[in-house]
Amino acid sequence: MIDAVLHRLVDPQFLFILMVAVATAATIITLGLTFVEGDNLTRRMRAVSVEREAIRARERNRLSKNAGPKVSLRQQPTAYMKKVVDRLNLSTWLGTETAKIRLAMAGYRGKQAETAFLFFRLVSPISLFLFTLFYAFVIIGDKYSVTVRLIAVVGALYLGIKLPEIFLKNQTTKRQLSMRRAIPDAMDLLLICVESGVSIEHAFRKVAAEVGSQSVALAEELTLTTAELSYLQERRQAFENLANRTGVDAIKAITTALVQAERYGTPVGVALRVLAQESRDQRMNEAEKKAAALPPKLTVPMILFFLPVLFAVILTPALIQIFNWN
Repeated sequence: MIDAVLHRLVDPQFLFILMVAVATAATIITLGLTFVEGDNLTRRMRAVSVEREAIRARERNRLSKNAGPKVSLRQQPTAYMKKVVDRLNLSTWLGTETAKIRLAMAGYRGKQAETAFLFFRLVSPISLFLFTLFYAFVIIGDKYSVTVRLIAVVGALYLGIKLPEIFLKNQTTKRQLSMRRAIPDAMDLLLICVESGVSIEHAFRKVAAEVGSQSVALAEELTLTTAELSYLQERRQAFENLANRTGVDAIKAITTALVQAERYGTPVGVALRVLAQESRDQRMNEAEKKAAALPPKLTVPMILFFLPVLFAVILTPALIQIFNWN
């Protein structure tokens, strides 16, 4: 029985069929999730409200002279993850200075996200290393040389080290792309609110409510900034936090204009109008760049898929007539 299982695991045809089955199942699950997905905007807004309550509790504790234990309404880390991170002191030798910023840019905030990140930075390389070591030296055996198997084990170890960072980078890229697409409309709404005499806090709240259908991430960040404007001592800090959490150039430009208006009293409407036009021009330039790069990308698919079918459609009637004539 064991020999049959080991033979199956090293059979290329069986591995190919297994990968096709996994890919098919993943495709079906992905398509099915689109029909059963809940209200993502409501869920994210509820998470932001929890963050707002945490800011309120923290500021109350700071201002209170006889404050008791700190109140935190954030979701607590998973028990076993927190236990491993605390016992091995992973925050010292696996944590980085920019870890919290990178987690915030990917949309993960609070102690739970930091604990999970440190935990998977420890577990993923060890897991991939042990799995590849077992597969290369026990299951495959002497089918490949020792050098090739050692290279595969070292490559798996390196992939495991980089896997959490790759995940964070992908999440950050998707989040920033969503915000970039919604920024021009959000800036137009913000400009209308500011020029009509609405305060920045109410303008951010109104824009967050309207732009949520286009970008949940942008609505979440604007709502969190509204909470920080209400509770932080310096409004400048709230704008800087918004720029650091998003990492989008257009949002950084908006926060710079708001900070200057807060410090020097410069008009915000003119700056927002210019920034809105620049963001729209930038989005149009990106669309034109993608359209210009489309013909070279279509060359290979046309050669592989369209031309053989075209030749078959054109030549088949002629070949049928030739064979019938003979």
